[in-house]
Amino acid sequence: MPRSFNQKLKILFLMKIFQEKTDPEHPVPVRDIITEMEGYGISVERKTVYDDIETLRIFGMDIRSRRGKKAGYYLADRRFRLPELKFLMDAVQSSKFITEEQSRRLMKKLESLTSIYHARNLESQVIVRPGIKTANEEIYASIETIYDAVARNRQISFQYCEWTISKKLVQKRDGKRYRVSPGKLLWKNENYYLLGLDELSGVVKHYRVDKMRRVEIESRKRSGEAVFRDFDLGKFSSGTFGMFGGKEISLKIKFDNSLIGVILDRFGQKAVILQSDDSHFILQAPIHVSGQFYGWLAGLGAEAEIIGPEKVRREYVDFLKKTLRKYED
Repeated sequence: MPRSFNQKLKILFLMKIFQEKTDPEHPVPVRDIITEMEGYGISVERKTVYDDIETLRIFGMDIRSRRGKKAGYYLADRRFRLPELKFLMDAVQSSKFITEEQSRRLMKKLESLTSIYHARNLESQVIVRPGIKTANEEIYASIETIYDAVARNRQISFQYCEWTISKKLVQKRDGKRYRVSPGKLLWKNENYYLLGLDELSGVVKHYRVDKMRRVEIESRKRSGEAVFRDFDLGKFSSGTFGMFGGKEISLKIKFDNSLIGVILDRFGQKAVILQSDDSHFILQAPIHVSGQFYGWLAGLGAEAEIIGPEKVRREYVDFLKKTLRKYED
């Protein structure tokens, strides 16, 4: 590459130096900047460096200087703070719907958003847990296709899979394609779900994206636009346990006051809470009643009691009796 062309790129290389090799704990003196620039094949004078730093400041980069033992210039503010990057990396690590290799590549990209020194600190905390990640390499392509279909207002079709006891994903319905009007994507329980209107039944259902195969955009327009426009995603998320289906029923459940934190964590600050007596409160909430919900409720023990409807109360008693019979002699 001609030396004169490198000279035109010097401001970009200077930006790269500040982004990759400086932070508040690691300022770079001008002499080291000159050395770094020479590594890129660019010869600069001290005055030119000062002028270019001022240009980057005018551009919007928060470059500051420090005097003393660790003297030099550094990039003080970035688009993402270190705790924010850690939050994102934790989310990537815990996400089951992407493969181990995709997780590692994505975390490397997140590391590139900070200095090499902070990146090493982040990297030392990275643990990609083997065995819990999906093996579906199509996940990125599937998500991209779903977003594209929503933008084009088109239905999608796909094959859906389920696990066997031999730990293999096999196609449901003998590989027959599902046809769905995609609505929203939801991240819950460390998995990614598509909420869509099933064109065969006309019912809103959810599908694990990592279990979807060969997602394709159809020529037909999406149905259920009004359904998804008014769809309360927060309400659906809090009232669905383990993303298992079930008929939505308005329940009244009495809890011991000690469980208020558990209930607010689960149902949010907008949950309808009524004081029952000095020791108990009642939750009124629409819940998708399923075995997963009963299991969650059983985990709260005698401090939780379904008040109504009576039909659900009886079903819960049957659930507990069937479970107990497994342990009776």
